[in-house]
Amino acid sequence: MNSKIPALIAEKLQIAERQVSNTLQLLNDGATIPFISRYRKERTEGLDEVKVSDISDEYKRLHEIEKRKETILSTIEKQGNMTDELRDQIEAIWLATELEDLYLPYKPKRRTRAQIAREKGLEPLAKIIMSQRLSPEAEVKAKAEAEAETKTKTGSGLSGDASPEKTSVSCVLNKVAKRYLSDEVATVDDALAGARDIIAEWVNENRTARNIVRSVFAREAVISSCVIKGKEEEGDKYRDYFGMSEPLRRTSSHRLLAMRRGEAEGFLRVTISPDEEHVLERLYRFFAKVDSDSGEQVRMAVTDSYKRLLKPSIETEFATLSKEKADKEAIHIFEENLRRLLLSPPLGHKRILSIDPGFRTGCKVVCLDEQGNLLHNETIYPHPPRQERAGAIKKIAHLVEQFDIQAIAVGNGTAGRETEQFVQNIRYDRKVQIFSVSESGASVYSASKTAREEFPLHDVTVRGAVSLGRRLMDPLAELVKIDPKSIGVGQYQHDVNQSSLKQALDRTVEMCVNRVGVNVNTASKYILTYVSGIGSVLAQNIVNYRTEHGMFRSRRSLLDVPKMGVRSFEQSAGFLRIQGAENPLDNSAVHPESYDVVERMAKDLDCSVSDLLADESLRKKIVLDRYITETAGLPTLQDIMAELGKPGRDPRETIKMFEFDPSVKTLSDLREGMILPGIITNVTKFGAFVDIGIKESGLVHISQMVDRYVGDPTEIASVNQHVSVKVLEVDEVRKRVNLSMLV
Repeated sequence: MNSKIPALIAEKLQIAERQVSNTLQLLNDGATIPFISRYRKERTEGLDEVKVSDISDEYKRLHEIEKRKETILSTIEKQGNMTDELRDQIEAIWLATELEDLYLPYKPKRRTRAQIAREKGLEPLAKIIMSQRLSPEAEVKAKAEAEAETKTKTGSGLSGDASPEKTSVSCVLNKVAKRYLSDEVATVDDALAGARDIIAEWVNENRTARNIVRSVFAREAVISSCVIKGKEEEGDKYRDYFGMSEPLRRTSSHRLLAMRRGEAEGFLRVTISPDEEHVLERLYRFFAKVDSDSGEQVRMAVTDSYKRLLKPSIETEFATLSKEKADKEAIHIFEENLRRLLLSPPLGHKRILSIDPGFRTGCKVVCLDEQGNLLHNETIYPHPPRQERAGAIKKIAHLVEQFDIQAIAVGNGTAGRETEQFVQNIRYDRKVQIFSVSESGASVYSASKTAREEFPLHDVTVRGAVSLGRRLMDPLAELVKIDPKSIGVGQYQHDVNQSSLKQALDRTVEMCVNRVGVNVNTASKYILTYVSGIGSVLAQNIVNYRTEHGMFRSRRSLLDVPKMGVRSFEQSAGFLRIQGAENPLDNSAVHPESYDVVERMAKDLDCSVSDLLADESLRKKIVLDRYITETAGLPTLQDIMAELGKPGRDPRETIKMFEFDPSVKTLSDLREGMILPGIITNVTKFGAFVDIGIKESGLVHISQMVDRYVGDPTEIASVNQHVSVKVLEVDEVRKRVNLSMLV
């Protein structure tokens, strides 16, 4: 690793260089981000998972630049153009744009107009013109010849429109240009045009020129979109962008992504451009030093360079940068939504009756035990067209009694509200909680390879109903089986960089799984895959070992699992829980490497570890400074004490009951000014979508969230948040509802 990298990362992230160096060393040694942020706080000086992730990402970016430098250095060396000064310049650069600017003059090119001009021998002429000062001898000789020619014309009655001074200067340039005429360069105009092509390339490859154009783009560039002729009707959904123009630096991520999608689909033409005259004026001042014919030739070359080379290049650069920025914002929103969804409160291990509602095809009903195993399934038809309501009531009541059901989960899709009200009106022989469960992504799961592996003998309707019930029981354990992009909590997720999106969402899932912890004796291979230090192969091995040998009785017994080496155990053990283990610490977030610390605490207090866990008064007697070692500093000891007070406790909130307004079932039931209960289903850069119990979700625009400026809606709203909203506007034609949280 380049010794400069830690300092560069530290400067960018505004943290100490030693923190960066220690974190990078841990990452390079194979430690995972969850493990580092949770169990290596002494090394990182308390960096959280976000900072550790930022260090990892920045290191990857700089490492890619380092690899690019190696390629560039090698290429220039082979060309024979390398100098010590150039090498030093390349090695000192750590910005991709600056590096590519420096490399541009040496970058292998296709046969350009400038190259063709060079082949015709016009580069010396280009250098003379670019210098904008002809040799004194040439000026004197050309001026004398011009004056003689003028006298001859005057004596013969001929006259010219140009002044003597202008004519003499023109002649100087013409005389010089004539020296470069050849079989391939027939006229002075051809010679000058070829020279301008070479100058245009020099201008394009000039780092200062490119930075001049960049600076104007950054301050003044306007992004514009217009409809492609003949696509007006077909691209009607992009009507808002048919003639749109706004400053690029103020364009919101969702608007930019919408324009780029319209462009990709062939309905819009999108351009980014600053004021052309302003850019050219600044370039002229830099390159055209004198007001002369050679200066005019330079200005002509600069204009050509900007329009033909510089502007397209910088426009592409800014299009890429603005897209990357929009992607980053959209991915951030998606990450936050996914995190909130994955950390939704679980009902816990209850016996659940789950219903995937429907009208014509009926409602698929499944019964699950406390571990989510399928006990029974069948279909009822309480709604039109079959309307077998009495039989359905009898059947549901019987299933609740037969399978000792404690809660009912009802999907919130088609017929969801009707089915929820149907089961609420049934009289049961016990208290049964009823919950509405989001169906987002359920159909994707039910048709997936994962679902087929779990339920090879059942169809997609049964699989979907089972997934809904398991979501109520433990949202995290069930949602990890679904591609995060299919869960439906993103913004333009199909338009952002798919590789970056996948990396960010996978990391989010990993963070959530390790934050909550996993019961190794009940966990599926799908959730085990996301545990720190455990991949898909080891996850399957754990499940296979559990099936063959029975429940794990201790964390140490995990070392008997094939391919569970010392490193994997170190990375994963703290996140795996074993309920009912002989050592109570096995059901906590205390890492096995710290067990001896807890045992010394108990010994000093003349009690057992179990007593220490159960008695707060004993824990209050512990003086942490006594237990500080080289490996266990105060941060680790504080985490241990926090965990001793709540061993194995789920960090997620407790699930809350929720009911929609029973008088609102369809769009036509809404009236402006109504105050309704709702659940936020998705947060975007421009606002939040809220389920108010009808088919269509309402939109709370960002300006209607709180009575102040909001830059990031995720600071105010989160997925699954219960809110009260006011109906501002109902558009029954477009099926849109505008809401406000300013109730």
